[in-house]
Amino acid sequence: MRGLTAPFAATGEQVINMVAGSGRLAIFLGRLAREIPPGLRYVHLFFEQCVQIGLASLPLVLITSLFVGGVAALQSAYQFKGYVPLIYVGTVISKSVFIELGPVLTALVVGGRVGAALAAEIGTMRVTEQIDALETLAIRPMRYLVVPRFIAAIFMLPMLTVFANTIAVLGGMVVAVNRVGISSVTFQRGMKLLFDVNDIYGGLIKAFVFGAIIALSGCYYGFQTRGGAEGVGESTKKAVVASCVGILVLDYFLAEVIFQLLFGAR
Repeated sequence: MRGLTAPFAATGEQVINMVAGSGRLAIFLGRLAREIPPGLRYVHLFFEQCVQIGLASLPLVLITSLFVGGVAALQSAYQFKGYVPLIYVGTVISKSVFIELGPVLTALVVGGRVGAALAAEIGTMRVTEQIDALETLAIRPMRYLVVPRFIAAIFMLPMLTVFANTIAVLGGMVVAVNRVGISSVTFQRGMKLLFDVNDIYGGLIKAFVFGAIIALSGCYYGFQTRGGAEGVGESTKKAVVASCVGILVLDYFLAEVIFQLLFGAR
């Protein structure tokens, strides 16, 4: 009998853990929303996190976006050759980078780096009782640790996305000129053919939400850390997985909303 009921028991345990985790996350979000206004006074911590999240991520974003733009140019030219005028290579680069590749890939690479760092840092503070020490000193950990990181993430992700878009377009143009054989003028004319400023706005909206997802994943799992060094590693893994999956899932729903609001689903 025990063998027959084991699968159901395991499934029930997973469901209970999922419901309990959802409740803990809801409580965490409620506490964060309550602590944001008073937490804004930690301006120096905000700027420190902007450096850690934004400036320190520039090399990674630079390399990723440069080669993504180059690959997009090569792939577009390969698909178009003999069927579609190559002037549309620039069109494809601008359309795909501004609203999709730029914000999503930037969020994924930054999410892997920043999400892991946040979870490891806060998780280490949890298991070494530094968070308990803050509470003893009448300092609210949510206000002091989470709010500056959350605000910095939603502030820096759109800026990193603008940087990534610029580098990706430049990388695509360099490859188009040197490998595909079209001129820079032709590439730029192609970019202007179907350009819509709402493409940029839509990408920035995505980046704003992705920044929130990255910060929430890292901080939440950091606060939930238990069990020493092994627990820190487990929390780091969960934070990275949650941020990457959350980014990809929300990308679809954000696309639905953005296309309705900005483009009228045309």
